[in-house]
Amino acid sequence: MKKRVLVLLGPNLNMVGVREKGIYGEETAESIAQQIEQKAQQLGYQCELFQSNWEGALIDKIHEARGKFDGVVLNAGALTHYSYALRDAIACVHIPFIEVHMSNVHAREEFRHQSVISAVCAGQIVGFGKNSYFLALEALKDLM
Repeated sequence: MKKRVLVLLGPNLNMVGVREKGIYGEETAESIAQQIEQKAQQLGYQCELFQSNWEGALIDKIHEARGKFDGVVLNAGALTHYSYALRDAIACVHIPFIEVHMSNVHAREEFRHQSVISAVCAGQIVGFGKNSYFLALEALKDLM
């Protein structure tokens, strides 16, 4: 039976390819999403992608993941740095999460250096652009 993986994308990640091209590049969010799905298929996963600019929608999706998905790749965007509600949702579902950021958040503004979700995630992958998602999918193999 194929492992099921959820890829969650937070606020403003639908604007990749439009916003801050010097940081996120020019490739569109849609193109990257297609590549994530292709990589997941190559790894033998069933994959669902979900993006929302709303914290509550992401929390609802995390709650729904319990019993439905074997692992989650999460780029929470700016919510990473202050959403204790997101942190608590991750902690209560008991499936492996990999925290992902396309940019190296540790080389950016100081407020981005803090992650309130990393303590409840299995690991964190930052700074490799779209490849951060691919690396996270690979990392999940040993956690599910």
